[in-house]
Amino acid sequence: MITRESLMTLEAYAKARPGMRAEVMAQKKLRRVFLGDNLMLIFENELLIRYQVQEMLRVEKIFEEDGIAHELASYVPLTPDGTNFKATMQIEYADEAERRRMLGMLKGIEDRVWIQVAGCAKVFAIADEDLVRENEEKTSAVHFLRFELDTEMVAKLKSGAALGVGVDHAEYTATISALPADVLASLVTDLR
Repeated sequence: MITRESLMTLEAYAKARPGMRAEVMAQKKLRRVFLGDNLMLIFENELLIRYQVQEMLRVEKIFEEDGIAHELASYVPLTPDGTNFKATMQIEYADEAERRRMLGMLKGIEDRVWIQVAGCAKVFAIADEDLVRENEEKTSAVHFLRFELDTEMVAKLKSGAALGVGVDHAEYTATISALPADVLASLVTDLR
């Protein structure tokens, strides 16, 4: 668990950063899932969120307790808690005009992303619990998703069941029927 006491000082982090960064990059490769050409999910874990907090403290040169508490309050809720997966969803279009047009057409997409444990019903994302990321004209290019699993789903995943991921939106659909074994193995470590 990420707590104030478990964070490194800025000086200690500066020394540990190269090794931690290499580990984070390796983890991200395993936890990045592309749904079609324009939607990416990064399934977060404690290491990725810890790195994000430490990076924010480093970049912003935050060492006062109020600032540290703010960063913890902002990022720690994105860490899976044993019965769920949490993901950052990014909608990516290289062309700015196309991105603007598509973000207008993709309103509500964050609620249409799902996971499915083999033999179980789809679990749709609970999106953006921290703040609303959509307005009347468009959705945001970044959303934070939580997928809650019941005890049967957790048990099945731990026993080797496949995990599918997809999005069912009127303007964008994509499905992965089963995540690769290495990706699934990484995600299962989030479950207790």
